Amino acid sequence: MPAFGAFGRVGFVIGKQHLKRAVDRNCVRRALREAVRRRRPEIARFDVVLRLRARCEQSGLCGLGLEAAELLDAFLNPKAR
Repeated sequence: MPAFGAFGRVGFVIGKQHLKRAVDRNCVRRALREAVRRRRPEIARFDVVLRLRARCEQSGLCGLGLEAAELLDAFLNPKAR
């Protein structure tokens, strides 16, 4: 969605039902923030919400940042698919 103000915003939704431990939720938030930080100039004109939709195992937490990066790249470059 286009940004309402001059700069776009990014939000994260990571519920307790998907990741029980706060440490795991914070780890995912850090990985998502890093994925967004690297693409910030391109995202600046959008409001984006990244939401964890399914339960994931602790061993899969490292891959969430990479998956978010791929999704953001696909969003920013729809013709590159």
